[in-house]
Amino acid sequence: MNELLDFILSLEAFRKNRLPSLYSDFSIHRRTNPDGYAVNVAAWEQALTKAARAGHIASHGGSSTTSAPHHRKTDHLVLHADQTLLRDLETPEWGRPVALGAVFDEAIRSRSMVPVQVFRTTPGSLRKPQWNLIDPSVLSPWNVMSWGMKQLKGAVGFGSDTSGLQAQELVLVGNLLEAADRIVKKAMGHKPSRTDLIYSRESFVNTFAAVFDGQNEMSDADVDILLLYLSRESGAIAYDGKTIRFRPSNDAPKEITQQDTTVASIKSLMSTMEKQVHGLEKKISELNSTAKLALHNKNRISALSAVRSKKLAEHNLQQRLDTLAQLEQVYSKIEQAADQVEFVQVMEASTGVLRGLNTQVGGAAKVEDVVDELRDEMSKVDEIGNIMNEAGPQIDETEIDDELQELESNERRAQEEAEAEETRKKLAELDSQEQKAKEEARAAASEQVVDAALQDSIGKLSRMSVEEGSGAAAQ
Repeated sequence: MNELLDFILSLEAFRKNRLPSLYSDFSIHRRTNPDGYAVNVAAWEQALTKAARAGHIASHGGSSTTSAPHHRKTDHLVLHADQTLLRDLETPEWGRPVALGAVFDEAIRSRSMVPVQVFRTTPGSLRKPQWNLIDPSVLSPWNVMSWGMKQLKGAVGFGSDTSGLQAQELVLVGNLLEAADRIVKKAMGHKPSRTDLIYSRESFVNTFAAVFDGQNEMSDADVDILLLYLSRESGAIAYDGKTIRFRPSNDAPKEITQQDTTVASIKSLMSTMEKQVHGLEKKISELNSTAKLALHNKNRISALSAVRSKKLAEHNLQQRLDTLAQLEQVYSKIEQAADQVEFVQVMEASTGVLRGLNTQVGGAAKVEDVVDELRDEMSKVDEIGNIMNEAGPQIDETEIDDELQELESNERRAQEEAEAEETRKKLAELDSQEQKAKEEARAAASEQVVDAALQDSIGKLSRMSVEEGSGAAAQ
C-alpha cells in the first residue's frame, strides 16, 4: 500500500468493517438511505482533507525542488480528483472507491471543495450557498461549460468514467482557511516593523510553505491559491504577483508601491547572499580537509590545487560578506526611515486630535472667561447665603451664653457626683477588706490558743503516764 492509503485506513471512520460500504457504490442510496449516504460522504471528504493537511498527497506536476533541505512539496490545499487518485486509494480486497465522484459532487455543492478554475475566476466562490430559488453561481460560464461537457460525454460515450469521477482540481476550503489563519498569525505575531511585513514570493515560500507540519511544503499550486485568497478574499495582504505586503489593518494600502518592491528585492538579495556565504564556508572547510588529506598522503600537487581553490573561495567569501554587510546597512537605514515615517504619522495624527480638542474647548481665552464666570457665580451663591441668613430670626447671644454656662455647670456637677460615688464605693470596699483581714487574724489567734491548750494537755497526760509506770516498778 502507498502512503495515502496507509493514512486513510488508519482513521477511525475507515475501520475494517466499514470498508465494504465506503468502497461500494453508495451513491445509489442517496434517496433510499440518506443517513448512510451522508455518513459515507462525510467520511471520504474528511479523510481526504486530513490526508492533504498531513502532506500525504504528492504534488502533481511542477518542480520537485524544495526551498529547504529535507522538505518535499505536497498538495495541501489543492486535490487532484482523477484516475491517479483512484489508483492510490485502491485496495487488493475492495478495489477502487466507486462512489468517489458523488463525494466530490456533494463537497462542491456544500462549498467544502471548490473547483480551482471557479475559485480563480469567481470572487466569493467560497461562500456557502444560500436558500435562493436560483443560485447565481450556477449560471457562471465555468459551470455551464462543465455541464455541457458532461452532457456531451454521456451522449457520445467518449471519455466516460465508469466510477463517475470527473477529472478536476479542487480547492480544499477547510485547509485553505486554516493555512491562511496560521500564516497571518505567524506574520503578525511578534510586533513586526513595516519592513518585516514585506516579502518577495520566494521569501514568502521559504518562510511559510511548511506552515502545517514543518516538514512538507505546500506545492506551487497551493501557494498560488493561498496568495489569491489572502489578497482577494480576506484582504490580509497586498500582492502584485511578485511582492507581498501584509496589511496589519483595513486602513493599510491595498496596492504594492515601488518602496515595497525595493524592500522585497533587498531582503531577497540578502537571503541569496546568506545562502552563498554558507555554501562558500562549507566549500572552504571541505577544501581545507582535502588539502590536509593530500599532504598526509604525500600528494603535493593535489594539496596545492586544493589550497589554491581555497584561497579563491576565501576571496569570493570576503566579497560576499562585504556585499552582505552593505545590504544589511542599507536595509537597516530603510527600516529606520520607515519607523520614522510611522512615528511622524502618529505625531501628525496626535496633533490633529489635540487641535480638534482645543477647538472644542475654544482656546485659553475662552477657558479664562469660563473660569471668571464660574467665580462670579460662586460669589453670587455666597451673597445669596448671607442674605438668607440675615433674613432669619434674631437670636440674643447673651441668652445663648447663659444657657451654655448652665449646661457646663450641670455637666461638671454630674461629673463631680459620679466621682464622689466612685470614691465612696472604693472606701467601702477597702473597709470590707480590712474587716475581713481582722476576722481572719482573730480566727488564727483562736486556733493558736486551742493548739497551745491541746499541747499542754498532751504534756500533762504524758507525765502522768510516766509517774504511774515508775510507781509500779518500785512496788
